[in-house]
Amino acid sequence: AASTIQGHRPPLVRFDSISFPIMGDEPRAKRAKPSTTPAGAAMAATVATMDGSLGFDAVVVCTSNAAQEAYWQERLERTRGQAAKKGAVIVAVHEDWASDGAGNGLGTLYAYAKARAQAMARVDGAVDLDAMLAEGKTVGIYHTAGKGTRLAPLPGAENNNKPGVKLPSLVTVEGARADDPPTTSELTILEAVIRQTGCYAPRRAGRCSVFWGDQIFVPSAGHLPSGAHHADILARMGPMPTEEEWAAKGLEKYGLIAVNAADEAAQVEKVSYDTAMKLLGSFGEVKRVGPSLGSFSLGAEMLRMLLEEFATELEEKRAKMDSDPHLWMPMTLDKAAYVSVMVTKNETEATAGAHHDRMTAFKSKLLSSHPEKAVFGAIDVGTECYWWDYGLLSLYQKNNMLALDDTEEAASLRAYLRIPEDRAQSSELGNDVQVTNGSVVLASVVKEGEIDHTIASRVVTGKCDAHGCLLINVTARSIKARNCVIYNVVDDSEDGLVLPDGAVLTNVFVPGREKLVQSSSTTTDGGKVFKVRLTPNPFSFEGVYKMNQSTDVKEAYKLGAEAHADLAKELKF
Repeated sequence: AASTIQGHRPPLVRFDSISFPIMGDEPRAKRAKPSTTPAGAAMAATVATMDGSLGFDAVVVCTSNAAQEAYWQERLERTRGQAAKKGAVIVAVHEDWASDGAGNGLGTLYAYAKARAQAMARVDGAVDLDAMLAEGKTVGIYHTAGKGTRLAPLPGAENNNKPGVKLPSLVTVEGARADDPPTTSELTILEAVIRQTGCYAPRRAGRCSVFWGDQIFVPSAGHLPSGAHHADILARMGPMPTEEEWAAKGLEKYGLIAVNAADEAAQVEKVSYDTAMKLLGSFGEVKRVGPSLGSFSLGAEMLRMLLEEFATELEEKRAKMDSDPHLWMPMTLDKAAYVSVMVTKNETEATAGAHHDRMTAFKSKLLSSHPEKAVFGAIDVGTECYWWDYGLLSLYQKNNMLALDDTEEAASLRAYLRIPEDRAQSSELGNDVQVTNGSVVLASVVKEGEIDHTIASRVVTGKCDAHGCLLINVTARSIKARNCVIYNVVDDSEDGLVLPDGAVLTNVFVPGREKLVQSSSTTTDGGKVFKVRLTPNPFSFEGVYKMNQSTDVKEAYKLGAEAHADLAKELKF
């Protein structure tokens, strides 16, 4: 018999194609709450503001292809109020550029220009993004393009829709039509990022903000305002270290932001203390320094002038420029310092020098036209910020499994993911199921077994013997695994899933093809083996990527949902 509330059958909530009963307030063992420090309480308060009620007036998502563009346009409109704020204008675009991509510098300008044109052509009413910024409203751009090699094989299981990789958190997806019932799905990484970064919007009037779609951060400095500079960048700022402290903190491994006494910022690459001092020789006394998060914002004036400056490149769609080496560095380092860095990146002195001259002229024109702001500044997120990166498979596992811990940071993560205090939501568990060691169970049906130090999100199985596992969207007769990641899997074998310690298992559903089974291990860096066919996979991760380049994401997701539903029905769940 399944656990129910007060002996009666609980109400049903629809999860895509399967309906599960809501478990309700089951009597689970009480866990001791971690002691709360003032700093932890402050971080928890910051997390509490990241609830989807705040956000940018327009959300622009830059995807890899037209199918993903269509998917995210619909998905983000249907989850407004949980990721993008209610009433936000959603504009999904795709980067149809040369094969090597535009880089995040030109890519940002192209995404805005393309979104501006699409917003003006909306059939439900034209929206003028330029006018919105002029009125003091806000635009957020989210970059999601890329293969996701380091996260393999998970992006392949999402048919190359890397920002659609799931987190253990539930959201309500409104029906496509007014009479369609809502469904419940996992929160995606992109939605989590949009929800978190939206808290900057009220402090960035008239600005366009740019974020990466695979990391969440909780600023220990709070959400500090922008506006004193034409451009600014998020960084974990601290006092200028000594040479010994620089080495001890490993600062040579990061792109760094340095701030001088005039509150002007400069960008330096991954360099030693001595090299940094040489590069910043004409910058003035460095007061603060810290690793860059890469995310930046632009005032409307600078955005407009950059669009004009690079109009030829945006029309030709061949050049590649990133924000750090092609925007911030040439505008904040002297010419000799800039050229010395760029020649280490296989760029000629002549090319680097010419680009520095171009950006110096642009900077002079910007300040002449708009002298009320300095050029480039830093927005501090604090040295003790929480930083949950999902761009690498090992980090995806680590930062999801963090939700099982009894630390202040783990409590904040659970609050952000809206995991209830008893760590159970919308599930049906057999009376003999043991849920131990902080496990989280969401939208799952498990008849018997043990869920030990495991996250189970939308798991449907007769018997589960999982220890230290991350189980996301799994339907199987039985599961036996330790320290594994099982993701988007439908397994109808009589023996069930029996996996070796530390295995990673995924399924790939492609319309017109048999289901693919792709595996790896939790210690394997997908980026290093992306082109290698691992035993016993039928394809390399690159092969799956190429196979999915023309896949309609919505059709593939529909195929996967039907496979889950069919097996659940066969299992009489």
